[in-house]
Amino acid sequence: MFFSKVKKSSKNFFSLPNVVRTFKISWKVLLLILVMDTGYLIGIWPDWKIYAEGPIQQSNFIRNYISEHYRHRDWPRLHWQPVSINKIPKHMTRALIVAEDARFYSHSGIDTDALKEAMEYNLSKNRFVYGGSTISQQTIKNIFLSPSRNPFRKWHEFVLTIGMERNLSKQRILSLYLNIAEFGRGIYGVNAAAQYYWGIPASRLSVRQAVELAATLPSPVKHNPKSRTKFFLKRVKKIGRYF
Repeated sequence: MFFSKVKKSSKNFFSLPNVVRTFKISWKVLLLILVMDTGYLIGIWPDWKIYAEGPIQQSNFIRNYISEHYRHRDWPRLHWQPVSINKIPKHMTRALIVAEDARFYSHSGIDTDALKEAMEYNLSKNRFVYGGSTISQQTIKNIFLSPSRNPFRKWHEFVLTIGMERNLSKQRILSLYLNIAEFGRGIYGVNAAAQYYWGIPASRLSVRQAVELAATLPSPVKHNPKSRTKFFLKRVKKIGRYF
């Protein structure tokens, strides 16, 4: 008798009127979410002129570090000394592109081939290993967003990346990223990293030092020129083959 009631209830639920009603409700909820998210994007949409030229602005990640530092007194003080890209050696820029985004100059912000390769690799490992993000996407994430991996954050990253690529030159995007990327706990930008690890300005980085900085980027707090983990040294060797 119980099963007959369940069967009858299930049959009623999947009746045409109920299916249509459920579809209408779902569509309204989806439309509401879309409208709210569009409003959110409009609210956070940057004035690209501020980022296209002039001084490098603090990223969202840097501001978060300053805030979190009050709660984690054992963390080192913030190291951030932005410089013009003209004072960053070309081999540093090359090392970054080799390590993070080999097709940087040929895509428009989103590298679909890299996304496909990352998805296939992650599926083969049955876990999330690589995200396939470009330098442009990482720049957007650092400046405006957060490290969370929820679908909305990724969608916002995609939209903002396209906006940035249409308003900023590739050279400027590289300049932004090289000045805000994290290279260790509280160490942001290649100039601060060069000062912290070797006591020199970014302009004096050798090829080997540039390669080592590029090798930190997947997980800079754990793998860096100071910790010299096996993973880090393997990355250094891999990137160094291109020099």
